[in-house]
Amino acid sequence: MIREALHYEKLEDDRVQCHLCPAECRLKPDRRGICQSRFNDAGRLMTENYGETVTVAIDPIEKKPLYHFLPGADIVSIGVNGCNLSCQNCQNWQISQEKAPTAYISPEELPRVGAQRGSVGVAYTYTEPMIWFEYLLDAAPRVREAGLVNVMVSNGYINPGPLRELLPLIDAFNIDLKGMRPEFYRRICKGKLEPVLEVIRIVGASPAHLEVTNLVIPELNDSDEDFHKLGEFLASVDKNIPLHLSAYHPDYQLDKPATSKQTLISACEIIDQYLNYIFIGNMQIEGRSDTRCPACGNTLVTRSWYQTKLTGVNKDRKCGKCGRAADIILNKT
Repeated sequence: MIREALHYEKLEDDRVQCHLCPAECRLKPDRRGICQSRFNDAGRLMTENYGETVTVAIDPIEKKPLYHFLPGADIVSIGVNGCNLSCQNCQNWQISQEKAPTAYISPEELPRVGAQRGSVGVAYTYTEPMIWFEYLLDAAPRVREAGLVNVMVSNGYINPGPLRELLPLIDAFNIDLKGMRPEFYRRICKGKLEPVLEVIRIVGASPAHLEVTNLVIPELNDSDEDFHKLGEFLASVDKNIPLHLSAYHPDYQLDKPATSKQTLISACEIIDQYLNYIFIGNMQIEGRSDTRCPACGNTLVTRSWYQTKLTGVNKDRKCGKCGRAADIILNKT
């Protein structure tokens, strides 16, 4: 469905400039932005993705990945066609970088979709949900009013103004921090690092729950220096942010070798100096899927792939052994 976009500026000669994300696309008539969903129609910036979703699925919330937000829950996941980055390693490139078939879900219909089969809410995921901005502003309040949660799985590539407008509607974020060097973002993702860091700072200071994912790619973002920078930055926001180190495999335009087990173990050992909760994704490594109390080492949550058991958290969301806050949201309140 086509709608006029928000957050843009009209320029001379029917040109427009989009201010939704740091790309700040300037478009002549009939030209499209990098997200491929926004276009200049005779001096107005329009979006054609309103409510158009490429998929609807029910996933374990741990798959987002979110480990400290409603553990063990299922959540309906939907995605938009497109993205505002062009990562060479994209593992969903068929729906993020190319045109894909879509089906329309109205904002009024989304709560019903989100409540099916015991789901706790809606996760906006798979591609980049921030380019769904206008739809999110209309749909997320209806999901919230139905007693469901809104979850955002994002690359964090959005300007602060639009982010702050959306932030009160989102209950939990997982932000993909792709690397800690500006040149990595420029060369591999066709974007900029600092705006993503600022989004993490803003979300980290908000009431929304925040977790971060880093896909570890051999020879590109897997040096000891990269991991020290990653740990230092996240600790400067909040040392209790759960970090998911994810194993890369070759896909799309990138053919680097798959991430090794030893690289992920070494990364964890470095980042353990900075953060309380570090997990490994896409690879089973003993002890790196469970949540342990930072104070006493008691196992709070055990996980085997997406099978989750609360083993050491009491009803007050505290460690059952030492009483430290567990930093886990167990219910919507």
